[in-house]
Amino acid sequence: MTQIKIKRVYEDPKTVDGCRVLVDRLWPRGMKKERLKYDVWEKDITPSPELRKWFHEDPVEHWEGFSAMYQKELETSEAARNFLTKIKPYKTVTLLYASKEPIRNHARILQQFLETHLGES
Repeated sequence: MTQIKIKRVYEDPKTVDGCRVLVDRLWPRGMKKERLKYDVWEKDITPSPELRKWFHEDPVEHWEGFSAMYQKELETSEAARNFLTKIKPYKTVTLLYASKEPIRNHARILQQFLETHLGES
């Protein structure tokens, strides 16, 4: 089964990262395109712009609601289903995110979603 890891885009790449997937809708602030080593940029599996903006108004207060709404977006997303199919051949996939917050960020929710659904197949 595919192992799903998460990592900040600002951390150095490692060979154990496997397939490196950028999972932010916006390009990471301060990151030059030639510096970021990634295999694919999956904008369509990130939170919708409206949800992302709402969450960033108050990340602590909105975390629970954001988490539930993003999970619902993923459950109904054709892009998320396609991504699950795309990553199945890989031993390791590393989701790259820019947030300074290591716990309350969408990459963790996406990681849980992918692990759950990869385990179902």
